[in-house]
Amino acid sequence: MSLKHSLLVMLAEHPASGYDLSQHFKGSVGFFWNASHQQIYQQLKALSEAGWVRFSTETQADKPDKKIYELTAEGRQAMTQWLREPAEVNKYKDALLIKVYGGAHIEAEVLQAEIQRHQQLHQKGLAKLKAIEEEYLGLNRDQQKAMRLPYLTLKYGISAEENWLQWANQCLEAINDNT
Repeated sequence: MSLKHSLLVMLAEHPASGYDLSQHFKGSVGFFWNASHQQIYQQLKALSEAGWVRFSTETQADKPDKKIYELTAEGRQAMTQWLREPAEVNKYKDALLIKVYGGAHIEAEVLQAEIQRHQQLHQKGLAKLKAIEEEYLGLNRDQQKAMRLPYLTLKYGISAEENWLQWANQCLEAINDNT
């Protein structure tokens, strides 16, 4: 998967500025796909040059003009073509997993502290996801129906965080058994 496809999918929902897209990456989409502000703007420029998005300029008082991007017919076609393609299975590259794997070579307290640090981060992430879920559950039936597929990605994120926290507890128990 590439950033360009993520942007196309988001722009298919509604036109947005680069800033709006960046905020979207910091929120819901950011839980499973990350992109920096700079990467987003570089990709928007490339998508515009490819003819997959176009933009209109909005004048702002006391700020630079804002570009509002929207999909073109070619962009929508590229997005739907990509959505129909098989997705690669995700491979993990997680430094903490290597640290746990090699944890017998360091003091147990060091590994415990690192796992506990990650636990705090995952607990915060889970709390954010649960808050988003509460917003979804507060929507009326029609709104929920319109958001059912993004909700499934949210449910996956919640489940993944809960499973990760369960795994971390198992790690800490195993480390404590060996000390």
